[in-house]
Amino acid sequence: MPNPKLQAKAWNQIIDAVDFHDEPGVFTAFHGFEWTSSPDLRNLHRNVIFRDGAEEARQVIPYSIFDSVDPEDLWDYMQMYEDKTGGSALAIPHGGNLSQGLMFAVERMNGEPLDADYAERRMRWEPIYEATQIKGDGEVHPFLSPNDEFADYYQWDKGDFGLNPKEPEMLPNEYARSALMIGLEQEAKIGRNPFKFGMIGATDSHTSLASTRDENFFGKFAGTEPATDARYTDLVSQDLRPDGDGSLNIYHWESLASGLAGVWAKDNMREALWDAMARKEVYSTSGTRLPVRVFGGWDFEPAEVDRPDFARYGYQTGVPMGGDLSNAPEGAAPAFMVRVLRDPDGANLDRIQMVKGWLDANGKAQEKVFDISCADREIVDGKCSGPVGDTVNVATATYANTIGRAVLSAYWEDPEFDPAQSAFYYVRVLEIPTPTWIAYDEVIFGKRDAPDEALRKHQERAYTSPIWYSPDG
Repeated sequence: MPNPKLQAKAWNQIIDAVDFHDEPGVFTAFHGFEWTSSPDLRNLHRNVIFRDGAEEARQVIPYSIFDSVDPEDLWDYMQMYEDKTGGSALAIPHGGNLSQGLMFAVERMNGEPLDADYAERRMRWEPIYEATQIKGDGEVHPFLSPNDEFADYYQWDKGDFGLNPKEPEMLPNEYARSALMIGLEQEAKIGRNPFKFGMIGATDSHTSLASTRDENFFGKFAGTEPATDARYTDLVSQDLRPDGDGSLNIYHWESLASGLAGVWAKDNMREALWDAMARKEVYSTSGTRLPVRVFGGWDFEPAEVDRPDFARYGYQTGVPMGGDLSNAPEGAAPAFMVRVLRDPDGANLDRIQMVKGWLDANGKAQEKVFDISCADREIVDGKCSGPVGDTVNVATATYANTIGRAVLSAYWEDPEFDPAQSAFYYVRVLEIPTPTWIAYDEVIFGKRDAPDEALRKHQERAYTSPIWYSPDG
């Protein structure tokens, strides 16, 4: 109900709850809200996060789809908030795989093409993107990246929220990697990059439980919590077409127990965490709690990845994830130092990969995935010499850390670097195979209600925010 008094009352109750639970240095709770824009049932949702306290948050009420479904109008609201309160706000888009190509479209909702002003505004207000969550993984799609052997991971590509089927031409404008590539192309065309975002993960659950562990997954809705009758058959999205045949139905058994946002901040406080998100020093995981760190620069040496002061030296000599490199020194190629530690309560690591996107001589974006560190295997022509192995026993929902490594590190220089070509680089980390939440369910509850095609083992993963290279800064 678009009733400002009712909205203000509910909003103030939420503000009180946030401040009650916020414990600086221990547990940080942000003031914020979700803006659920869904034009024609195409998902353009954003989560709006305030840097500030209750005093600033109480001066506004959340922006609603009753106000507008156009993200540019949301940005106007956020500008109003900052002007009125002196505070700061950012928005995090999510669910691009259900947007029918709108999330990273090269045309504004008013029908006009993107321009430099739009690009600057979008990156001003939306510096990061939610690349994975319960409603499917949003890093990449196998149709777009057929040479990426790990691209087919929890794809939700039937359509939107049940009204429109997916068309292949929509896919490039829905996934993070292809959007980063489109951003390079748009920058060459309009002078600014509208899709220069960092990447996080989040649950998008509606239970207030951040349960991303497969062995303890509580689902998206209260009705899909463990042992409930609708655990697998619940329709997260239903085919709503008058003559629909059910092909747009998406069931809860298709959900991914995801995801989490890794944030490299100086302390666990609102200001520090918000600032880290704003500068894109963040990474995305499918639910695993593995720490991953990457630095890029021109002066790193191979042995320096093993320095005990790895992070201090990385900041001193290069840039972290979310950073920028430019004006390559004569004869130099960007070098990257990466370190990853396994989730202490999770699986060993399979490999570290570097994902590169660049503009070729014709101004067309290209991509390539390099394996840069492999557990107990050699790298041959940029690829691990074989798979890491598989210890999963689906019947018992168990696995063993007898394969893979607890720690992986890598030093990598781009062997195909062209200083005249704009590029981005981000790290993807893969764990060894582990059981999925459905496999655990079937052991714990002793029944097999999920269909045969449901995934019962997978390789959890993380994606860092990119580091961008620009020839002229």
